[in-house]
Amino acid sequence: MASSYCSSFFLLLSLFFAFSTFAFGGNFNSDFDSLFGDERVDIKDDGNSMSLIMDKYSGSGVVSKNEYLFGRFDMQIKLVPGNSAGTVTAFYLSSLGSQHDEIDIEFLGNLSGDPYLLSTNVYANGNGGREMQFYLWFDPTEDYHTYSIDWNPHRIIISVDYIPIRVMHNRQMIGVPFPTKQPMRVYTTLWNGDSWATRWGEVKIDLSNAPFIAGFKNFNANACIAKPGADCTSFNGGKSRGLDYESMNKMQTVHSKWVIYDYCSDLRRYAHGLPYECRKDNLLESV
Repeated sequence: MASSYCSSFFLLLSLFFAFSTFAFGGNFNSDFDSLFGDERVDIKDDGNSMSLIMDKYSGSGVVSKNEYLFGRFDMQIKLVPGNSAGTVTAFYLSSLGSQHDEIDIEFLGNLSGDPYLLSTNVYANGNGGREMQFYLWFDPTEDYHTYSIDWNPHRIIISVDYIPIRVMHNRQMIGVPFPTKQPMRVYTTLWNGDSWATRWGEVKIDLSNAPFIAGFKNFNANACIAKPGADCTSFNGGKSRGLDYESMNKMQTVHSKWVIYDYCSDLRRYAHGLPYECRKDNLLESV
């Protein structure tokens, strides 16, 4: 009897996960496909960790098997040490096509002793140009740190070690594009971006330092898989309640010390007026 009950239970459980539109946890073996780089993608520890390698011939990367529409995505990353100038290590969400949506976390390498640059951007319907860039308050090459994208229909929060560094609200009602309709896959890549990555291309990659290696582990997705018929609109807690007081203070501290570029402060770029969402009267919304 007990054996029959257990068999029925596990059958129901397996059917639930087979037809579920929700993803919990993550594994590099079961949840990702190789994107480029072949053997330069090195998955280890039963799929719980991965190294991406770039040599003089190619970089490498993976892409999630599933497309997601809203959710929280965490990745622990240890960046390329030493002279990483010209390298780009990326963890991001993206759809396809010229009118694509995208939420970026990119790490732009630098010369030994100089800090990495963490660059964030958001695209909606092919419209990007909303960069915020940060220096980190730790050496991201010495150990793994957790980088997160939390995306629902109402806002996007990008975090480092669970400290929010950027919040972008959905302001479609005032004509600001926001990613709400296009399912996106998760991408993790390491590649040669020396045409722009370090001091806007002034410092080139030194391939005598290759191979360059970045480490990834403990990927976690608490997200809605965009299967046919799935309703993801209320996933991830429904309407955002925003940040609590402590998190807001932590983000304000990051902004006061570590932001080195904010498109909303770029008066040279927007000499004829800042984008609508950057105007002070539209920044009073609680985060």
